[in-house]
Amino acid sequence: MALRRKRKPNHGRRSDRARPAYRHVAGFAATKTCSKRRAHSLTVVPMQISHLADLADAAACPCLVIKVGSSLLVDRNGPRREWLAALVGEIGEARNRGQNVIVVSSGAIALGAARLGLEKGGRGKLSDAQAAASVGQIALSGLWSELLGAHGLTAAQMLLSLPDLEERRRYLNATATLNRLLDAGAVPIVNENDSVATHEIRFGDNDRLAARVAQAAGASAVLLLSDVDGLFDRDPAVPGASLIREVRGVTDEIRAMATPGSASGMGSGGMTSKLQAAEIAELAGISLAIVNGTVTRPIAQALGSGTGTLFLPRAGRGGKAGARKAWLGGRLRLKGTLRVDDGAAAALANGKSLLAKGVTGVDGAFERGDAIAIVDAAGAVLAHGLSEYDAGECAALKGTHSSEHEALLGYAPRSAIVHRNQLVLK
Repeated sequence: MALRRKRKPNHGRRSDRARPAYRHVAGFAATKTCSKRRAHSLTVVPMQISHLADLADAAACPCLVIKVGSSLLVDRNGPRREWLAALVGEIGEARNRGQNVIVVSSGAIALGAARLGLEKGGRGKLSDAQAAASVGQIALSGLWSELLGAHGLTAAQMLLSLPDLEERRRYLNATATLNRLLDAGAVPIVNENDSVATHEIRFGDNDRLAARVAQAAGASAVLLLSDVDGLFDRDPAVPGASLIREVRGVTDEIRAMATPGSASGMGSGGMTSKLQAAEIAELAGISLAIVNGTVTRPIAQALGSGTGTLFLPRAGRGGKAGARKAWLGGRLRLKGTLRVDDGAAAALANGKSLLAKGVTGVDGAFERGDAIAIVDAAGAVLAHGLSEYDAGECAALKGTHSSEHEALLGYAPRSAIVHRNQLVLK
């Protein structure tokens, strides 16, 4: 006999038609699961993204993060209202298709610098950037709110600093806020809190922030609107440069294709930061696309023509079991480093824990539970992990066998320096 669930009154929530399509549409694999608390539940698995056009498909991409850079949103005369109004129209269309949308928007420093008359777009020194952000963020949030409101959408401002997504408890708080905003029907407008950010504790660019926000929100894809069509095999200004349309895994060969700077001089990102964002997204099984945002209605133009670079996660990445590891692997600030020998590097690659015997060097002042990098003899990062010991203990234990640890420490040792359950390969 079919079970019927009593329908709850709406009480101002958005209608079922406006909810994300993954609740209703065909194209999803649905499987029943059981638990002691609920007799029946439904686990919904979204379709896989395989083409740029899938980013406009609510079945394949229920939640999309769109990053808008400073040079697209602001020019020397102020906000590019017509261009932004057209983009907001595309966001409205995505919502009508059943997609949730999160916007990571730059532009506060550029807007504030123009109003305060600061040189170098407000980026000449840290205090100028902080002051410009304080003024510009009001103008930026007001602009988004006005234009989204014209489509019946509610904008929600969310300012994040690096520790908000680096510290686990604050990361989970950010996740809860994002999910609640999306469930309430709002469009979160996220930016780095540049008014208090310093060189030591900041993302530095909104490409990586967008990828971290996508991780926190459990998004399906990130769309980076850029001033070029995507990743080219060499500088796109060089004759014969070819657009790379699909990438599975960011390798050294792919990194060599990147140009580091921001062409406009208004933003802080470049192709290198976009590749770093793709690596962060991949850890959570999230696709990322780089497309040209300079044209009117850039999403329709890029997805309709298939022009851009789509980074697809390799098999085995992401999923609920990997959520904590995705957060750990995407961390931008680490407390220390452990150098390991070739044997330990091979063991890590095979899914093993890091034992003291394979540690050859310890750098940094970290405590037990801090996030650290694990590097090989050449300094290449192999993994991120949470240390089971503080730096002094690691230094005392390096190169020793587990049978020696109790005598060295004066207490019963733990099973590993970094346990495999607290470790993610890079």
